[in-house]
Amino acid sequence: MSTTTLAVLVPLLPFLGAVAGLLLGRRAPGFVRPLAVLPVLAAAVLAVLVAVRQGGGKPITASTELTPTGSVPIDLSLYLNGFAVLVAVLVGLVATCVQLYSTAYLREDPRYPSYAALVSLFTSAMLLVVYTGDLMVLLVGWEVMGICSYFLVGHYWETEAARSASLKAFLVTKLGDVPFLIGLFALATDADSFEIPKVLGAVAAGGLDHPTLIALLLLAGVAGKSAQFPLHTWLPDAMAGPTPVSALIHAATMVAAGVYFVARLLPVFAASAAALVVMAVMAAVTMLGSGLAALAQDDIKRVLAYSTIGQLGYMIGALAVADRGAAVFHLLSHGVFKALLFLGAGVIIHAAGTNSLAAMSRMDGLAKRIPDAFWTMTIALLALAAIPPFAGFFSKEAVLVAAEHAAGGHSESAPSAAGWVVLVAGVLTALLTAAYATRLWLMAFRGRGAAAPDHGKEPVAMTGVLWVLAIPTIGLGLCAGPIADWFDGNELSPTLTTSVLGTGAAAVGAVLTYALWQRATAKAATVGYGAGGSASAAAAESAAETPEVAEVTHDHPAVPAGAAPDPGRALLGPLHRHAADGFHLDAVYDRLFVRPVRAAASLVRFLDREVVDTYVSGAGAGPRLLGSLVRRAQTGNVQSYLSALLAGAVVLAIATAVLANVNAGS
Repeated sequence: MSTTTLAVLVPLLPFLGAVAGLLLGRRAPGFVRPLAVLPVLAAAVLAVLVAVRQGGGKPITASTELTPTGSVPIDLSLYLNGFAVLVAVLVGLVATCVQLYSTAYLREDPRYPSYAALVSLFTSAMLLVVYTGDLMVLLVGWEVMGICSYFLVGHYWETEAARSASLKAFLVTKLGDVPFLIGLFALATDADSFEIPKVLGAVAAGGLDHPTLIALLLLAGVAGKSAQFPLHTWLPDAMAGPTPVSALIHAATMVAAGVYFVARLLPVFAASAAALVVMAVMAAVTMLGSGLAALAQDDIKRVLAYSTIGQLGYMIGALAVADRGAAVFHLLSHGVFKALLFLGAGVIIHAAGTNSLAAMSRMDGLAKRIPDAFWTMTIALLALAAIPPFAGFFSKEAVLVAAEHAAGGHSESAPSAAGWVVLVAGVLTALLTAAYATRLWLMAFRGRGAAAPDHGKEPVAMTGVLWVLAIPTIGLGLCAGPIADWFDGNELSPTLTTSVLGTGAAAVGAVLTYALWQRATAKAATVGYGAGGSASAAAAESAAETPEVAEVTHDHPAVPAGAAPDPGRALLGPLHRHAADGFHLDAVYDRLFVRPVRAAASLVRFLDREVVDTYVSGAGAGPRLLGSLVRRAQTGNVQSYLSALLAGAVVLAIATAVLANVNAGS
């Protein structure tokens, strides 16, 4: 079987599995789980075969015209280069793990058949985005992912949080998709093609007339899809969906699509230095803001959500300095350890028996109760904090090396200003990342909150997946040298300077957080907050000293009653209240956009009801009144008709005589 045939089957198999799952889910429940797991697993195996055959060499292309358009044609095409086939392997691996995990996590869920089908469709759409060589076909996968995320985030639609989160995710991403679509049309107009190889050829030949405008329009869509400032606010709220969905969205689909798109079309963005600087600033603000916000969250999934936003900022930063090898390497690395973190968080939630105990300040005794989650999440958090020799260290260092290279003026495409912005923000974010990763580990596994009931050993389908993902989390970074050949050939190995800066910043963040946690724990112990004892006295005293203890931010209590000490408060100080609420961006958007739109809608409603409806009602009332008067004159009495006729004749005669006299006198 040819490589192109195998590549066609990779997105097709999950799609067929999704269709079969939707059609047979209710009628044949015994087939639901095989239809959920086997097509995605087969697609993952085929993706590996495609990657082996492609081998990081010359891109494999194939194309057939989809439909004649009369102008710019739309083709069903493949464009398989080195990083495309590797990203497809990541998508297949994570999707398979999510489907296996979900068979246990959602075992008692009555809507599991539709959930599993949507996950398969989600996977198929992302694989279409990865493999396709035509921008219009890419747009189809892009939009299918958007609607899948809407349904999956809103899976628990009985709750207001899930309904609001799904609607918010859909609307915010669509807000970015409008300029994105315009940018695609403008790009195709300048390049006279939607095919990616032809577009890249036109860029190389200087065929773009409006490179900055096109790049910024496309960047708006990327910001929405990949949750970059200022369109990132939907992602933390999307945690209202099932935890396996969060793992899929954050690790291998949806948010990865924007980064992958920029990497795919990097020469388009590199054609404008201004666009690269804008991208660098966007990445820097996203990295730093999300790192601060993650330090203030109590819900474990929201910490991981802000972490994803920051790590995507690293990837966008690498692209801003024109190094897609570093960006995609971090995309692969982040995909495995972030999937591991979310699925580990799902084990914690499953062990607690309820999603309401995802608050880290309430966790107690989890390290002994769920050792698989403890050890694997520890590995993933070390990778997230970029501690060597885990995968996150090598991929994050690749980003910092690329930024250092651009800052020194050694990049042919990226301005040095973009390099400096990304480098400084990247080092500071390394400190923040290590701080919130350490905080999460301490509060989740060393906390002294209220112990949750023990529901026994977790299912093997859930814990086994964690160990599968732990393998690449440990070993992927060691493949930095060979992987470089699959990209543009740029060096991905860390340098001494960036290693000292990045690892030193991470060490400072981790040590400082641990020291503050130790001090807070010791202080709490002196007021009666002991392991295994009641924390009510400590909680009462803490609440008396800190008025904001009872403050509710973003539907989550800042510190619940009886909560464990939180080093994030000491680290952030006065910023904590603002960081916990995402720096009030939702409130800003409410005042800038939501309220004016509602006011305009109220005005339109008033004009429609009071002005337009009144005019329409008046237009109908006039003829009705006239008809009523005429109807009264039609009595059917002949004498009345003759009398009216005679009176009219007399009036006409008199009027004629008067007019004749007037004319004679003049």
